[in-house]
Amino acid sequence: QVQLVESGGGLVQDGGSLRLSCAASGRTFSSYAMAWFRQGPGKEREFVAAIRRSGQYYADSVKGRFTISRDNGKNTAYLQMNNLKPEDTAVYYCAAGLRPNTQVVVHITGLYDYWGQGTQVTVSS
Repeated sequence: QVQLVESGGGLVQDGGSLRLSCAASGRTFSSYAMAWFRQGPGKEREFVAAIRRSGQYYADSVKGRFTISRDNGKNTAYLQMNNLKPEDTAVYYCAAGLRPNTQVVVHITGLYDYWGQGTQVTVSS
């Protein structure tokens, strides 16, 4: 069992930056693919970024602005968000899973077994 707790959300102006953290319980953290998804008002949950041993993967909408990373010694994943835009406003969720084992599937919500409670990110124009 893995428990995930996100932090770092908040209100920021257009062009600003935030760093989200996802603290995980469990001793096999390094074995899991970690990902960030988001859900904006009236929208479906969408993939943002994922990190596996083979690399990092991003949605086109955040490439060049967001960076996902992890510290296996601290059981924590991060999402550095720069040049934030109003359309980035959403609840951001951290997710973990063993099944997202290839690049072509890391964006699939249903393959992640564990989810955090979400953290609100609001970007004002």
